[in-house]
Amino acid sequence: MDIDKTEEQGVIILAPNGRLDSNSAPILEQEIGLINAGDNGHHLLLDFSKVEYISSAGLRVVLKTVKERQVASKSFAVSNMQDHVREVFEISGFDSYVTIHPDTLKAIESFKV
Repeated sequence: MDIDKTEEQGVIILAPNGRLDSNSAPILEQEIGLINAGDNGHHLLLDFSKVEYISSAGLRVVLKTVKERQVASKSFAVSNMQDHVREVFEISGFDSYVTIHPDTLKAIESFKV
């Protein structure tokens, strides 16, 4: 799995590409850990536009990120989910824990509020 990392308007954007499963989830988890360790107040956004599949291992990374960011009083959201990935979030109830935005621009704007 490749993960593109960019920064826009004080928001660190991680965009994983491919399947987010037991093989690739540790890669994303490590990248998020590095951001959390060196974070200087930046917001964190996961852009899921290129995530084709998410397993329970991927959901675990997202939930862990939500909890870590809440404890540190730091912002976190997910954007650009494909319908079948969003359905997994809805069925698992994760949509009630994770802030989900339809696109990156709306997510960035929400961090400014």
